[in-house]
Amino acid sequence: MSRFCMYPTGGQAGVMLEHCAHARYVWNLAVEQHAHWRPGRKSGPGFAEQCRQLTEARRDNAWLAAGNADVQQQALKDFAKAKTARFVSGFGEPTWRKKYRHEGFRVIGTDRVPEFRPDGSPKLNAKTGRQVHGRSVVVRKLNRRWAQVKVPGCGWVRFRLCRAELPAAKTFRVTFRNNQWHIAFAVIPDAIEAPGTGKVIGIDRGVKITAALSDGRKLNCPQLTTKEWAQIRKHQRRAARAPKGSDRKRAGYAKVAKLKAREADRRKDWCEKTSTILARTCDLVRFEKLNIKNMTASAKGTVEQPGKQVRQKAGLNRAVLAHGWGLLRRRTEEKAPGRVEAVPAPYTSLRCSACGWIEKNSRKSQAEFVCVSCGFTCNADENASCNVAAGQGGIPRPRRTAGAGGVTVATGRSSAREPQSTGIGIPLA
Repeated sequence: MSRFCMYPTGGQAGVMLEHCAHARYVWNLAVEQHAHWRPGRKSGPGFAEQCRQLTEARRDNAWLAAGNADVQQQALKDFAKAKTARFVSGFGEPTWRKKYRHEGFRVIGTDRVPEFRPDGSPKLNAKTGRQVHGRSVVVRKLNRRWAQVKVPGCGWVRFRLCRAELPAAKTFRVTFRNNQWHIAFAVIPDAIEAPGTGKVIGIDRGVKITAALSDGRKLNCPQLTTKEWAQIRKHQRRAARAPKGSDRKRAGYAKVAKLKAREADRRKDWCEKTSTILARTCDLVRFEKLNIKNMTASAKGTVEQPGKQVRQKAGLNRAVLAHGWGLLRRRTEEKAPGRVEAVPAPYTSLRCSACGWIEKNSRKSQAEFVCVSCGFTCNADENASCNVAAGQGGIPRPRRTAGAGGVTVATGRSSAREPQSTGIGIPLA
């Protein structure tokens, strides 16, 4: 997906906001139709039937008829894909879209271009024998930094180029968030080829150091500055004291959202650049296998059993999410498919990368690791990344050094005590 910043004029922005309203309205109508379905009833209408109903609705509704039919049909197409993908994506049923939060629409290309097979031969229609023509987005490059795309009802809209070549896509999506327009072309980029050097690198992700690499590099995801955090707190206080539903409250939270969006943009940019570097310089990239969703779950508990240190856990959750652990791994897997492995996380921080001995007392602090068996000293995150690069994690395999009486055999028992199960009153026999 190629994403660029758009800079429409005032009139073009107004037309695109109307497109967003029409797409959201049609989507919500489709959601309402399928919400009435119950077991035993007839299933909800499909995409073809909804398109027919949309044509009838445009005859009766002047506001809907004033919009673009392709934009509204593509909203129904998105809904049909969401209904189909709910079984594999894990997101469940499509839900309602809200104003100011879900502002966007999809446009299908209007240009017709001939299609070819992978070997270069033209793709022919089996019945007529004529060459097949597909849709393409109408894009025109202005100079090295600017290009423009044709949007229905708006004409040519400029966007900022951050890549050398123009994207060739059949559809694109326009979104409006935090007073900024973006355009995303539906293009699947080619995978980055392996350098062929045989280099294997392990990555240990943390809060103090975002990514500690096994070759000694330490990478940190950019965060908001102290001044920007002070501005967030100032606007939050002013918005909290403003009357409910007032313009001051809305403007205050809008300023906070703009600063938070700046942090998200920095995080995404860092993950994109870091994942590209990893895919280009390493043949195999190994990450810790972390369940980030469970790690960042709330600790407030229930009314009957309230949690402990809820505020501290919330701060830790925010810190974990702010470093983009999941985004870094996902983008690396997409750019280097088949060259990313997951290593079980247990014992990677307690194992000595020099001798393999596991001891919880070797981890002196967050940043210091001193092996109690061989005396190896290293940064704790770098030591963990070396274990990840070697694929040593999950199962304890300690080795004992020779004592005063001679060589001692290896043991399968670890000095790091495993969590023990608690009795719940069920007899074992």
